[in-house]
Amino acid sequence: MKILWLSHLVPYPPKGGVLQRSYYLIKELAHHHTVDLVAFNQAGLIAPFYNHNIEEALEDAKKHLSLFCHHVEFFKIPNETVSSGKLRLALKSLVTPAPYTINWLQSAEFERYLHHLAHTEQYDLVHFDTISLDVFRHCFDGIPCFLDHHNIESHMLLRRAKNERNILKKAYFYQEGLRLMRYEQRVCPLYSGHITCSDIDSARLKALTPNSSIKTIPNGVDTGFFRPQGLEQEKNTLIFVGTMNWYPNIEAVLYLCNEVMPLLRKNRSDITLKIIGANPPDEIKKFNDLTNDIKILGFVDEIRDHIEKATLYVCPIMDGGGTKLKILDALGMGKAIIAHRIASEGIDVEEGENIIFADTPEEYCNAIIEMLNDPAKRKRLGEAARQLAVARYDFESIGQALSNYYLERTGH
Repeated sequence: MKILWLSHLVPYPPKGGVLQRSYYLIKELAHHHTVDLVAFNQAGLIAPFYNHNIEEALEDAKKHLSLFCHHVEFFKIPNETVSSGKLRLALKSLVTPAPYTINWLQSAEFERYLHHLAHTEQYDLVHFDTISLDVFRHCFDGIPCFLDHHNIESHMLLRRAKNERNILKKAYFYQEGLRLMRYEQRVCPLYSGHITCSDIDSARLKALTPNSSIKTIPNGVDTGFFRPQGLEQEKNTLIFVGTMNWYPNIEAVLYLCNEVMPLLRKNRSDITLKIIGANPPDEIKKFNDLTNDIKILGFVDEIRDHIEKATLYVCPIMDGGGTKLKILDALGMGKAIIAHRIASEGIDVEEGENIIFADTPEEYCNAIIEMLNDPAKRKRLGEAARQLAVARYDFESIGQALSNYYLERTGH
């Protein structure tokens, strides 16, 4: 088949989160089909990997993605090219028919290019990588269109509203979530099919669009890349990994630094917490100066060594949607993991078998100390984690499942 993949981001380099999922799904589809990629450039996602040289980042991304994509094209996001564009759009979206999530990617240039492709190419299907791209669906009348849900966006916004303490932000997220839910209910039935990251998200989407075809295509991990190399562990070291332009990661880091570490210090004086992720805000970077046992490393080029050397992988994410690729990476690396249940939503982990769950600072403190004192248990959990990653979450088999679903739904 000939597939057009529309993306809200440039899916390269595949270093965590949505970049990783999109990159590997495209790469695996390209083993079976001809894939064209047309993507918006979210500069903040990829520039940190290139010392904020966006031209170099885009050149490298296009060169690499062209190794398996037939054609690659990138576009700027109009509202991100002007000062305070996102803020102005957020305020404007309060009085527009569509919510901010849908207005975000409006682009006349992008739309003209898609009309051109629709009239000059013979696509068998079009993949929309987020509901924000739905504004361009009309360009492809008569062509099967499929929608990817990295999260169920309305559910994530309503959960964020519930957890938000600032009353103005709470109100904004709540109205945005409700409006987006109504939008999802209206447009999702118009697609030939949908893919989600987990059975949980499939059930949430089914409640919004009961008659739609929905397929769980889980997030995965390159188990050949994320695998232990036999490096020696650093004693009593905790690690958290996640880019800091996503609010659940920021909240998780602040939780670790402000709630968990003070309790640990009362019991042990030899524990170090390492935080890895691009673009840490000042409220996180300050811990480098305020403490001796919290290390804010920012972006690192080779993340695997840091993960393997750490004694424990901690992930107290309590918000957001989809499945967390950081958990899958840790499973692939064979790490003993202590995490909140929300951090592992949609991943078939089992308490005490390949992960330890914690819900409160006290539970994290107790679990961390217990695990630091029990190397045999850490080894058993890590080995079981690696086995789960290889058996259930390798991207090669996941990409094949996506290809099969598209073939089935389009009758090819």
